[in-house]
Amino acid sequence: MTFQYEENFKVVSKYVHATSRGHEVIQTAVGMQLLPQDFAFPYYRDDSMLLAIGMTPYELMLQVLAKKDDPFSAGRTYYSHPSLRDDDKPKIPHQSSATGMQAIPATGTAMGMWYKEAEGLAEKDQAAPLVVCSLGDASVTEGEIAEAFQMAALKQLPILYLIQDNGWDISANEAETRAQNAAEYAAGFHGLEAISIDGTDFHESYTTVEKVIATIRKERRPFLIHAKVPLLNHHTSGVRMEWYRDDLEESRARDPYPKLKKLLLENDFSEAALQEIEDRCSQEVKEALSEALKAEDPTPEDLFTHDFAPTDITEETGERSPQGADKVVMVDCALFAIEELMTKHKECLLYGQDVGGRLGGVFREAATLAQKFGDNRVFNTPIQEAFIIGSTVGMSAVGLKPIVEVQFADYIWPGLNQLFTEVSRSCYLSNGKWPVSMILRVPIGAYGSGGPYHSSSVESVVTNIRGLKIAYPSNGADLKGLMKAAYYDPNPVVIFEHKGLYWSKVPGTKGATSVEPAEDYMLPFGKAWVLQEIWKQEDVETISVITYGMGVHWALNASEALGLEDQIEVVDLRTLHPLDYETVFKSVRKCGKCLVVTEEPSENTFARALAGKIQEECFQQLDAPVMVIGSENMPAIPLNSTLEETMIPSTEKVKKKLEELLAY
Repeated sequence: MTFQYEENFKVVSKYVHATSRGHEVIQTAVGMQLLPQDFAFPYYRDDSMLLAIGMTPYELMLQVLAKKDDPFSAGRTYYSHPSLRDDDKPKIPHQSSATGMQAIPATGTAMGMWYKEAEGLAEKDQAAPLVVCSLGDASVTEGEIAEAFQMAALKQLPILYLIQDNGWDISANEAETRAQNAAEYAAGFHGLEAISIDGTDFHESYTTVEKVIATIRKERRPFLIHAKVPLLNHHTSGVRMEWYRDDLEESRARDPYPKLKKLLLENDFSEAALQEIEDRCSQEVKEALSEALKAEDPTPEDLFTHDFAPTDITEETGERSPQGADKVVMVDCALFAIEELMTKHKECLLYGQDVGGRLGGVFREAATLAQKFGDNRVFNTPIQEAFIIGSTVGMSAVGLKPIVEVQFADYIWPGLNQLFTEVSRSCYLSNGKWPVSMILRVPIGAYGSGGPYHSSSVESVVTNIRGLKIAYPSNGADLKGLMKAAYYDPNPVVIFEHKGLYWSKVPGTKGATSVEPAEDYMLPFGKAWVLQEIWKQEDVETISVITYGMGVHWALNASEALGLEDQIEVVDLRTLHPLDYETVFKSVRKCGKCLVVTEEPSENTFARALAGKIQEECFQQLDAPVMVIGSENMPAIPLNSTLEETMIPSTEKVKKKLEELLAY
């Protein structure tokens, strides 16, 4: 295939491609030995592995040409970025181009296998499955690789990390960028056994992989195979080797193909038989390219499919306020929702920092769950936000529903790489094959002198990650209903939970407490709530307040302080994506004036974008500009209580803004 690509360079280089020439032997040795129940996470140079598991040259040609029938992504993602869910082949969840990012989802898959075996959920009539995570040697220097290795070693997970070491990043070589090779590095992770081999020697490669795979299937522990190989073609079609390589002659001397031919000749193959195989393969590849060039391209309409997997939760169902139920604080509504889900579904598990039995979360949001469901289902992770978030890709792939936490919104930043590149795009870039079904809980917001690293609002960053559903409830009943809907939604969900509302300790937030909804209560995403509704009035000024989270309480308290509950409508968005524009626009058109209330600094934010959308859609009915109130536009929320109070909105600040808008 490499030769066909080079002969037709101008045709196939329209889209980026990379080839596995020089890496073929170790890839083939691995691909030949995988079973349909196994999971593989190839990287972008692994086309030989794909051929070895049973893919055809034609199927790979469809991807290199980004055709509609590309079996991986329907023309959406780069060559050799597979996602496959065929019954007769190893399963391949989507992974991005970002080097090394597949290590955490792959390790999450192995952790899912570990969990299913520990809890009696695994298939018992087949060989125990394993995961193969293929990585380039340059990626092993990345921090997220360390997080993956750490968890694999800590929990003794059934995973093989295959490191193909060709000595190069792109133009930077190993001497410039690595203090040690991958096997030497892995030796520091106790419990991760590392082996170095010549990846150009088929016999050594096959027998080593065979022994390692057999051991993983039986002993359920992680291995790393470090295979030294040459890179005999360009890094990619856009980065030509002759521009920077000074080792081409030495690399060509280690070409695995002549060595493989020699091995075959020594094992009863004739020159004529090998020539016949080469000719047949060459003709098949040539015909595959010719046919793929004639294949249909995607249509413009194909752009708009599979951003989300369909959900059945489209209407509010169940009892929101059961007769005789206790009134509970918001944090307990979430706790009880998760307890009910875990009781009903053994596929449901919870993990994150400090959520285990000793503490049950820093806000006690997981209190008693580890004691009730055991340490396999509720467990602490290391301080690894990337692993916490990215592992859900693999957990979901094996049929589990993980609920995970980052301790504060300020700590979400190390996990954004996984949230953006792997979690949010998996459904779309796999053409609907691999939606990631997970819930990410994020305590958020300022109160009580939390300081600059425990108080931030981050919704504008997260709402800019397409492919996520995002909730931001203002009260316990909504939190429980949204948590239940999120569980039964096959897509990734982020739930922002304002820590100032958890216990209703902030003055004016008693409304966050709720009669606990029944177990069957579910609240669909994308349904705002007009919780203070007014009628259309021509003789007085009226305002629609659009808000969410803590802003709901500031708005309600401010309208009460003004004594204008009959002139101020308050719309609680409940979810930031999908967003209920219909309810928002209807309210604004009725009232004629609009104030958007947020806790984030007001510039360049979700709230500003929403205000712009309202202005665009409701311009003819507006009697004043759409206004926004949020925090002051400073870099961080200070620790001192006076400075914190000055920074963030309040009932009094919202009241003054409402007075300004009423008088406009």
